[in-house]
Amino acid sequence: MITKEENEFLTRIGPGTPMGELLRRYWMPAALSSELAESDGPPIRVGLLGEKLVAFRDSRGRIGLLNEFCAHRRASLFLGRNEESGLRCAYHGWKYDVEGNCLDMPSEPLENSFKERIRLKSYPTVEMGGVIWAYMGPKEKTPPAPRFEWTQVPDSRRVVGKMWEECNWLQALEGNFDTMHPAFLHKNSTGATKRAGVNPASKIYYDPSGAVKHARQEIVVTDYGFYYAAIRPWDEGSNYVNVNHFIMPFHQIRSTTSQGKTRVSMVEGHIPVPIDDENCMDYVWRFTLGDDPIKELEAIEAERGRGEGEAVAGFRKVRSKDKDWLIDRNVQKNDTFSGIEGVNTQDHAIQESMGPIVDRTEENLGSSDKSLFAVRNLLSQGAKLVQQGKEPLGLNPTYYAIRPTIKILSAAVPWREAVMNEIRVGQ
Repeated sequence: MITKEENEFLTRIGPGTPMGELLRRYWMPAALSSELAESDGPPIRVGLLGEKLVAFRDSRGRIGLLNEFCAHRRASLFLGRNEESGLRCAYHGWKYDVEGNCLDMPSEPLENSFKERIRLKSYPTVEMGGVIWAYMGPKEKTPPAPRFEWTQVPDSRRVVGKMWEECNWLQALEGNFDTMHPAFLHKNSTGATKRAGVNPASKIYYDPSGAVKHARQEIVVTDYGFYYAAIRPWDEGSNYVNVNHFIMPFHQIRSTTSQGKTRVSMVEGHIPVPIDDENCMDYVWRFTLGDDPIKELEAIEAERGRGEGEAVAGFRKVRSKDKDWLIDRNVQKNDTFSGIEGVNTQDHAIQESMGPIVDRTEENLGSSDKSLFAVRNLLSQGAKLVQQGKEPLGLNPTYYAIRPTIKILSAAVPWREAVMNEIRVGQ
């Protein structure tokens, strides 16, 4: 397992920490475009990598991402007035543009050139795929824009949302790559229930006797991270092969099927972005592979049984940690394995239940945890490369063309060769 020092190395993301410096080398989601829908609209608070920031859309439609606190007396600019291409502090009227330059200082005499020497910390942004992305690293190291396939499809084929999660970002990230938990955590007791979860008759997860199928994992390291296959037995002589991707430092791209079938109907993913050491924002996105418009995120969740009980207030769960996720022991006994409503909430509950930062020195990992080892190794290696002044994986746009897939393959067929044309689209 890992040591206390290694766990600290992987989880701490504040300014100056090795992992924080690694994460700053990538574009990361800072907010949804819908949160800043109008020019000169209200600013919003943003927490990223242990920093408290404020974002606003100015009169020209540009996005500013600044230190939250005014350079004068440190009042919060969240209370400020967004007007005439700048954010004006409500305390003494100091005004800043999207680059943090002080434009006006009405509390000082006109002949005073003090404002020319004032500049708030600011970070560049790009708007893509319904998301406002921020880059917090060295300017000369700015990577190519995050043109994932899902950010480039028409808006009618994509939905994106987010939810606050009360735990360290690595717990959320590792949960995304745990291939065995759906057969337990998300299992329903009967196929007749309308609650969220996995049908106990699912051929993907269970054999005819109801026993859980083991998922053999195979991992292929790439220049963007890795792709991995979860391989389960299917009919005699064939396997169910689910191939997904990890893109450094926190992206998962996976397939989703219609009604539990093997045909891939949508591609989806999670991005757990660190707010601070003990909180993260879980971004989720989906897009359709066909030309049909995608339904609203809420409609998709409701159709799949995920929406009920997962209403959010300010991107925080109603079924929250301080309410024990509203676990229902009667439901747990008779209807679902977890007793918690909503697949996403079930995931959050487990990850949050580990504590703000799980003590990985107490873990006992097994053969089904290969992908967790791979994620930790690549993150650790990446942070060490940045410390040495070298480039980590995932900075080149080779991930633009990748896609997950699901296939039923003869056990005699090498799965890597069989899926290669499908996971590298457009090449």
